[in-house]
Parts: sequence; C-alpha cells; structure tokens
Amino acid sequence: MKTVVSEKGQITIPKPLRVRMGLRKGQVLDVREERGRLVMTKKGASDDPFDKYFGIFKPGRRTDDIMKELRGEYPLK
Repeated sequence: MKTVVSEKGQITIPKPLRVRMGLRKGQVLDVREERGRLVMTKKGASDDPFDKYFGIFKPGRRTDDIMKELRGEYPLK
C-alpha cells in the first residue's frame, strides 16, 4: 500500500491497515526511525474499555457464529 506525504508533512494511513490495527480517530502513535524506516506504534491506554477488542473480528461473520465460537456449543436440556 502507498500513501503520499502532504505539503504539511501529513500522511493518510490506508483504511485496511487502520481496520486491521484497530486505529480510530484520536489514536496516539509513537513514530520513530529504525535503520532508515519509519516505525509507528500504538501508544497509551484509552478510557474506552472496548478499545482493546476493536478490529479483532474479521468482517462478514454473523454475531451468532462469533458467540458460538467464543462460548462453545452447549446442548439445550
């Protein structure tokens, strides 16, 4: 994936990467240089307790299927 540096030095992180990495508006990133490459790391904890779960499930799956996978199948008595 490619992105372009704007006149102000800004970049846009492509949406597939934002989704995969769970990046949302206001997310703080630590940016550093390592051997000639830019490396970004998510920084700090959020006040939202659900942030750690954001982006962990792949789109296109039904909620019922995810819940069955997480809970396991329990036979009804």
